[in-house]
Amino acid sequence: METITSTLYQNILNTSYVEIVAVFFGLLSVWYARNENIRVFPTGLINVGLSVYIFLISKCYANMGINAYFVVMSIYGWYHWAKKDKNKKQLAITRCNNKEYIINAALFLVSLVVLYFVLKPQTDSKIRILDSITSSFYIVAMWLQTRKKLESWTFWIIGDLLILPLLIYQGLLFLGFQYLVFLIIATSGYFEWRKKVIKN
Repeated sequence: METITSTLYQNILNTSYVEIVAVFFGLLSVWYARNENIRVFPTGLINVGLSVYIFLISKCYANMGINAYFVVMSIYGWYHWAKKDKNKKQLAITRCNNKEYIINAALFLVSLVVLYFVLKPQTDSKIRILDSITSSFYIVAMWLQTRKKLESWTFWIIGDLLILPLLIYQGLLFLGFQYLVFLIIATSGYFEWRKKVIKN
């Protein structure tokens, strides 16, 4: 027990300022998403921009790439959430239909295959399978979030559950704490959004 406590304490001491700032804006972003607040995107942009750097130096290459993807999707989502239809109404929270479930499954599988085979010959990552799987869940989750789909939270939750052991293995304790809180907020976000879907 003393060894575990000592290791945790040392990891906290070794946490960089970049990681601390990334965690702060990451938590803020997920909180805004839970509350269907458009500030999710500008705060998220700061988080993912810093996360690209963190995952690069940690050799989590798939998660580095996924955060670069998040940058692009955050800009797209920001525009899509802010846009109003001809009745001056903003995008409402909805569930996926059968066609969208097929698209989600295809996007997940394609992402998984591409990420795995890119990581296998091109990088020195020893965690490419788990890295690829978690990243694929996040790819789908981010896409669904830009469309305000309830199911986005399901993909975020699964991804968070899978990435926690990966971050602990890499010694990224503070970032691991961030994803633990992400998991809690994502679970809360699912139920919050589900209430709004029922009202609609």
